[in-house]
Amino acid sequence: MKRINLLILSACALLSAPLASPGSDDLLVTVIVKPVSRSVDLPGEFLPFLSVSLHARVPGYIEKILVDRGSVVKEGQLLAELSAPEMAAHIAEAESKVQALESDGLQAQSQLAALEATYTRLKQAAETPGAIAGNELEQMEKQVDAQRALIRSRQDSGRAATANLRALQEMQSYLRITAPFDGVVTERLVHPGALVGPGADSPLFTIQQISRLRLVVAVPEENAGGIAPAARVEFHVPAFPERAYSGTVARSAHALDTKTRTMPVELDVTNTDGSLSPGMYPTVKWPVRRSRPALFVPITSVVTTTERTFVIRDRSGRAEWVNVRKGSSNGDLIEVMGDLHPGEKVIRRGTDELRDGAPLPAR
Repeated sequence: MKRINLLILSACALLSAPLASPGSDDLLVTVIVKPVSRSVDLPGEFLPFLSVSLHARVPGYIEKILVDRGSVVKEGQLLAELSAPEMAAHIAEAESKVQALESDGLQAQSQLAALEATYTRLKQAAETPGAIAGNELEQMEKQVDAQRALIRSRQDSGRAATANLRALQEMQSYLRITAPFDGVVTERLVHPGALVGPGADSPLFTIQQISRLRLVVAVPEENAGGIAPAARVEFHVPAFPERAYSGTVARSAHALDTKTRTMPVELDVTNTDGSLSPGMYPTVKWPVRRSRPALFVPITSVVTTTERTFVIRDRSGRAEWVNVRKGSSNGDLIEVMGDLHPGEKVIRRGTDELRDGAPLPAR
């Protein structure tokens, strides 16, 4: 009975206590301004930094293949050898022609020397009146000029034959397929005995450089303005979820994809240990930056009803509802956009019970 009486007295005391005015226990807080610093998760895709499909530059048959899928190759390393017997015949023919022209050139040079010697003697003899006929000296001079022209012609032919020989020898070097850069053979598409050449549809090999990768991120339009060149960006891959990787923003398309409204941005990623591979889809922690700082208020200051979202500003001791739009949150604070200015006072714990224009409760 004594306990029941105590409960009744406590209830009476609560009912007799005055009701608090809305917001009477709230304090005013200052609208602050600070840079927006957050990140969003964006999907990315790894591409090789360099990738090439190797074709044969001359027709031939595959004689040897020295690498296979997965082989790590160095620049200039021999990958395959081709055979083209007809090319060897063409080179032998060109060499024979060059040698023949050289021999003819030497013979023509000796003939020219003999003619020039004869012409010199005739010229000396012509100094004695009546020693030789005048037309004989002229004929010999024309023979010397003709021999010189013949030598020039054979020199031109010799240079053309030498150039043709070098071209054939260079084409013969194309029978050796070498790696254009350091990388990995990701595809091998031919076997010994296959006929290959410039007109073949299928390449011989595909080589990709994976020690350095391109990470392509499709950045949404609203975040495209915050792209910072040379910025370090973190990402994770499903294959190694416990590891944190990073890349450097290297290049941007500077144009939006009209279908996705995103801008492709490439990051350079060093893949020294080879744990990353082209085709992987990492999750990129893309930093979101704004060109100007944002306004922040406590989350509890923002009131959301079915009709509007607002904060209550102190306007000379009276409540003023200010419509705002909510942005990103930062701990206990939230970004707001509206007719607010840094340093203004708003109610810490906003409520629609405190009507617009009503006097603010005493603090």
